[in-house]
Amino acid sequence: MTGSQSYSGNGETKGKVAIVTGGATGIGEEAVRIFVENGAFVVIADIKDQLGHSLATSFGSDKVTYRHCDVRDENEVAETVAFTVEKYNSLDIMFSNAGIAGSYSSILDLDLKEFDNTMAINVRGVAATIKHAARVMVARKIRGSIICTASVAASFAGGAGHEYTVSKHGVLGLVRSACGELGAYGIRVNSISPYALATPMTCAALDVGPAEVEAAAYGSANLEGITLKADHIAEAALFLASDESLYISGHNLVVDGGYSAVNRWLPRIQK
Repeated sequence: MTGSQSYSGNGETKGKVAIVTGGATGIGEEAVRIFVENGAFVVIADIKDQLGHSLATSFGSDKVTYRHCDVRDENEVAETVAFTVEKYNSLDIMFSNAGIAGSYSSILDLDLKEFDNTMAINVRGVAATIKHAARVMVARKIRGSIICTASVAASFAGGAGHEYTVSKHGVLGLVRSACGELGAYGIRVNSISPYALATPMTCAALDVGPAEVEAAAYGSANLEGITLKADHIAEAALFLASDESLYISGHNLVVDGGYSAVNRWLPRIQK
C-alpha cells in the first residue's frame, strides 16, 4: 500500500462479496486491493475494460472478476448486480465509487450537455447502484453496507466545477434519504468525502501531473506532514464495509485532514 499501513481490523470482510464501481483505477482500484487483502470477493465494475481485466487477473484468483458496467445505464447496473449474485451467491458491500470531474467552466458558459452527463454518472449512477444493490440485500435479508464516494465539494463551493459540486451535494442527499428507508432492513448507507488527491480522474480534469496535484493540495491542507493518497480513502471504505462500523449509517466520513472544518486565514496571517 502507498502512504499507509494495511487495515488492522479483525477481518470482518472475510468471505463477503463486494462490487466496486469505478474499480479499475484510482480510489476504486485501491479499494479492490484492500477488500481482497481482507478476504472479500470483489467484482470490479467499470468501463475501462483493459485496465479492469488487467487488475482482476493480477490477483491470480477467481475471487476477483471484472464486469463492464456503465453506471449511466440502469440495465448494466442491474445486470452487474445479478452477475455478482450468480457468481458469488451474495452481495454484502456496494461501493458506489464511479464518477467524473466534469468541467471547470464559468457558470456563464456552463455546457448543459456536460452538466447532464455529470449528473447521469455522479448522481443517477449512484441512485441506480443503491437501488439494485438494496433490492438484493432486502430480498435476501442481507444486512449489507452501501458506500458512496462524495467529496469535500459536497460541503462547500469553490473547490471544484459547478456540475461536480452540485452532483456531490446530490450524493449526500441520496445517502441520507436511502439511509432513512433502508435502515429498517438493517442495511447501512454511508458516504466518504475525500479532499483533493492525485487520481487519474483529477489529473486528467486539471491537465496536470500527480506531483502538481499533490503539491497544490498539500499547500492548502490543514493537517501537516501527510499527503492524501487513494489508499487512505480505500481504508475508510473498508472501515465502512466492515463489521467495525455496524452502527454507523447516514454518515458522511470526511477524509480531508480537517480542511473543510478549519478556516486557515488567521493561522496563515499569524505565521
